[in-house]
Amino acid sequence: MPGYPPIADHGLIGDLQSAALVSADGAVDWFCAPRFDSPSIFASLLDKDRGGHFTIAPAGDDVTVRQLYLPDTAVLITRFLTPEGVGEVVDFMPVDDNPDVATDRHRIVRAMRVVRGTLTFDVQCRPRFDYGRGAHTLSLEGGDAATFHGSDLDVHLRSSLPLEADGEDVRGSVTLRQGEVAGVVLETSSPGVPAPEPVTVQSVEAELRQTHAFWHRWIRRCRYRGRWQHMVNRSAITLKLLIYAPSGAPIAAATMGLPEQVGGERNWDYRYTWIRDGSLSVRVLLDLGYVEEADAFRRWLGERFRAPRRPGAEPMQIMYRIDGDPHLTEETLDHLAGYRDSSPVRAGNGAADQLQLDIYGEVAYAMTHSPDLADLAGYEGWQAFASVLDWLCDTWDRPDEGIWETRGGRKRFTYSRLMCWVALDRGIRLAQQYARPADLHRWTAQRDAILTQVMERGWNPERSAFVQHYDSEVLDASLLLMPLVGFISPKATRWLSTLDAMDRELVTDSLVYRYNPEASPDGLRGAEGTFSLCSFLYVEALARAGRLDQARYAMDKMLTYANHVGLFAEEIGPTGEQLGNFPQAFTHLALITAAIALDEELDKADERH
Repeated sequence: MPGYPPIADHGLIGDLQSAALVSADGAVDWFCAPRFDSPSIFASLLDKDRGGHFTIAPAGDDVTVRQLYLPDTAVLITRFLTPEGVGEVVDFMPVDDNPDVATDRHRIVRAMRVVRGTLTFDVQCRPRFDYGRGAHTLSLEGGDAATFHGSDLDVHLRSSLPLEADGEDVRGSVTLRQGEVAGVVLETSSPGVPAPEPVTVQSVEAELRQTHAFWHRWIRRCRYRGRWQHMVNRSAITLKLLIYAPSGAPIAAATMGLPEQVGGERNWDYRYTWIRDGSLSVRVLLDLGYVEEADAFRRWLGERFRAPRRPGAEPMQIMYRIDGDPHLTEETLDHLAGYRDSSPVRAGNGAADQLQLDIYGEVAYAMTHSPDLADLAGYEGWQAFASVLDWLCDTWDRPDEGIWETRGGRKRFTYSRLMCWVALDRGIRLAQQYARPADLHRWTAQRDAILTQVMERGWNPERSAFVQHYDSEVLDASLLLMPLVGFISPKATRWLSTLDAMDRELVTDSLVYRYNPEASPDGLRGAEGTFSLCSFLYVEALARAGRLDQARYAMDKMLTYANHVGLFAEEIGPTGEQLGNFPQAFTHLALITAAIALDEELDKADERH
């Protein structure tokens, strides 16, 4: 559909508090400020007419485009090749000296340069505040500056090229010859704040050097040195870009409303912190050596444990806003057409009120990965955690909505039981390791009861496999975590039989579906693609099962579905297109764990031979 680039045709830039998508045709078509979960300023990705955009591109139609990151940075280059010349737009968001302090000021720096011949760049800046619902007024300030005044946010545009009004928007044009550079900087602020300094080529180049150096310093701390270094580094940087530095909370993805099926209704807002995703991100960051980031999320998580709750409420919600606010009221933005007419477009997320018992297991799984991290919680942290495990002993045997947030009613999901087992098992280990007070007799009895129940009711003799929920024959790729969390040996007969069943039913050319929605209705219309998280979990499960040739093939095959700059959305569609919110943290953390596991198993095999 004209006006809507493929989801995969984007790179991500950010400053650890907000982020923007830049399409391969030079458009910033998604940007929210001052936070990831704020209303959008540019959202033409969800409505090409009403959403707003900030585009820099060459004049004319005879253009070939290449987009890439400067290696091991979040500095994005969009290169335009034309008969007249070769030019580049360099996009980045400078990271503040104190990124842990929340601010309304966020900068998108866009540098234009020509490396061969001559090229004319056209600039259009068309902000649309509050998801396209808010009006704005324009103030031109000299020939190279403008301010867009919204109701609760100003957007300043400063440029080294001439700007002119286009209604309440701005446009400009500049012709550059080989070696020449021009810059445009967009900066958000609260209303009434003094305008930023004028832009010069020197100031843009200085900020580029500083941003480049920041990312190089950060990636040097990564201790992965395996076979997939480039992709692991890119995934690590992506995870870092999706962490809100002031709170330490990671978001699930940078976007909202991007469809799991084009034209369908599976369009969700992922700009929030899921307990599950965040906890597993902690484990990955620890594996890579990023203890500070992991500890920041531990502190955020501890605050959620200790927060007062309503009588009868669960100890935790499944997700929160990035500052810990539990209110994520879901609304439908009917004025937005949706990506390629995929509606409804939803802001907020009604799944926040679901019961998903697995989240307590993911928290325990992550917190026990590092002795230092577990010990940092202290006595008060232990008391909060132990009280949750006492509660879980009474409540684990309930139906819930499960990991996939189905809207078709609660069931006794096997995965939920699995992770309740993990929560109690890891709690017992922590209590013993740190000599903490705990009702170990009760915890152990309930842990063992869960294992017995899963083995008896989660196992389907007719399928010779563990299944999605009790009294069902449906397979579920979330159970790929069973051997990875230590519930069952990765080479046990029952597990290998389950893996074989998944190979036959859920795997297509090494890509993995979550489950079959036709066989297990989830309360939503339409279908979906293969789930990239599950494809990487499949690689890890194969590796731990000793099926190394199959695991290596699946890993290498999956990496071919990354976009041109190494990013993954949530799903891969039937024709290989990326679908769902983008980029998705869950996918990138699973890529890292798969790479680490496969490296370990391949190294062991090399040693044996």
